[in-house]
Order: sequence, then structure tokens, then C-alpha cells
Amino acid sequence: MRLAALTFALTAALSAALPAQADWKPSGPVKLEIGFGPGGETDTMGRAIAAEMEKQTGWDVIAENKPGGGGVAMFTGVGAAAPDGLTVGMGVSMPVLINLVLRGDKLPFKLDSFDYLATVTRAQVAIVARADAPFDDLAGLVAWSKANGGAPVAFDAKPQELILRAVNKQDDAGIRPVSSKSSAEMIQNLLGGHVVASFAAGAHIEYLKTGALKMLASATGDRHAYAPDTRTLREQGYDLAVDPWFYFAAPAGLPADAKAALAGALDAAITSDTVRKLVANAFHADVDNRGPDGTAKMMQDGIGSVTVLFGQ
Repeated sequence: MRLAALTFALTAALSAALPAQADWKPSGPVKLEIGFGPGGETDTMGRAIAAEMEKQTGWDVIAENKPGGGGVAMFTGVGAAAPDGLTVGMGVSMPVLINLVLRGDKLPFKLDSFDYLATVTRAQVAIVARADAPFDDLAGLVAWSKANGGAPVAFDAKPQELILRAVNKQDDAGIRPVSSKSSAEMIQNLLGGHVVASFAAGAHIEYLKTGALKMLASATGDRHAYAPDTRTLREQGYDLAVDPWFYFAAPAGLPADAKAALAGALDAAITSDTVRKLVANAFHADVDNRGPDGTAKMMQDGIGSVTVLFGQ
């Protein structure tokens, strides 16, 4: 009897410590909306995670691209959707946070417009150029821009544009930011000679390996594991850095059982061998799912970091 009572108590304690994985099932297809265009890092991960969710749960999970504003257009729609568990958005934290800080009064959503579900990994943002470019770092890019009437540089998210404008302000560089819908588009334009440099968060790595591209700077706080000799922006004299996370959110107000089921399904997909290998190969990083509470805290802490970073 004592053993049975102890087993019951342990089971109850474990159940209380875990999310309430109710028998919730979606009433229709789950739309996993991706805030960037096809072919980039976010799209690749989002589609892999959607496929894993569908395989593991038996749900109908449909990945859809909704590019625009670094994820702002997509999250505008997600925030206005019904909190029924049928709409989930995947985006990158920094573009959303910067828009909230710089023009939050004009956005149709706030930080609390969403129920946060999961993170995937932190992106390692780089600035790259073609291997034959006549410069090897930011100082060289700035000098080339000044000598050639402005350097067109591709970006696909607001933080990247702000970095370029900050470099222009510091050095009167005349760099011309070129808006793009995805990393894939940026890399294509770079290889095609339409821009002379570009931001990237993973799509560039295969081209570094083949020698088609070279890396000018790390735009995150640290040097990248796959390019340890390439200095950060701060090391090159620009007190700038971004710390973007890939994350999932749904409309605020999800029923508890729906939120738990979605968070659980996302976690199982994110930590699957398929997604782990994808993240390792594409980003040279590990998956890092912080769960609903950790994702919400990451976004809340990010507001403070962005406010300090951009002096708002």
C-alpha cells in the first residue's frame, strides 16, 4: 500500500510539473505562417518543423509564406486571427522588437497581442560580399562606397537597415540599403552583382565553403563558430549588434489545452533529429527551445535591449 501511495504521489507531482497536455486537436488545418519569403533560413526551418509536426501529430499543418517588414506583416495577421489554435506565426525576434520600439504606436499589435510558444535557435547574422569584391571588412566597404557614389547593400529586416544607417551616420559612408524579401533573394542579388554586400543568417554558409562569398563582419555580439577570424562590428569600431531568435507565437487568448498541445507539438518537432541536423548544418548551432514562458521572457527582455541599443 505504501508503495502504491508513493507511486501515485510521484505521478501526481510529475503531472503537475508538466504542461497540461490535454487531448486537444485542431478543428481544421493549422496554418504555420512564415514571416519571410521562400528559400531563406526562416522558410527552410519553418517548413521542416511544419512537416515534423504533421508527421508526429497527424494534424494537417500547412506552411505559408507571408513576407513583409521582417515579419511585421505576418504577425499583424496572426495577432488579428481567432485564438483557436489554427494560426501560428514563425518569425525572428529582432525585426519585431525594433518595430515595437521605434513605431509601436503605429503597429496594429503589441507585445501582449500573442501567446508565445517556442524558440528554435539564435541566428548568427553576417555581412558578406562576393569573393572578388575589392574589400574585406567594413572599413573597406565604407571606403568603396565613398569612392563609388554609394554601395548598394541588401537587407531583409529592419535591424539590418538600422545598422546600415548607423554606419552611414558614423562615417558618412553613403551606403544605399536595398530592401529584400528573404536571405535567398539577397544572396541571389549579391551573386548576380545587383548589390555589393548583403546581410545573411545562414544561407551564405555554403557559399563561404565553395569560395563564392567572403564574410566582412559578424553582426551579432560574438564571432561566428564557422568564421572565427572574422571580427564583429564592435571589434571593427561600430558599437552595433543584433541578437535575433527564431520563434513561434499565436494570437493571444489561446485556450490552455490548445496552447499546451501546440507548444508540445512544436517542441517535439524542434527537438527531432531532422530539425536538429538542419539547424546544425545551416547555422552551425544547436536547437534551443525555451518554451512558452522562456519565449515570452526573451521577447520582454528584448524590448529593453533594443531600447538601449538604439537609444530610444
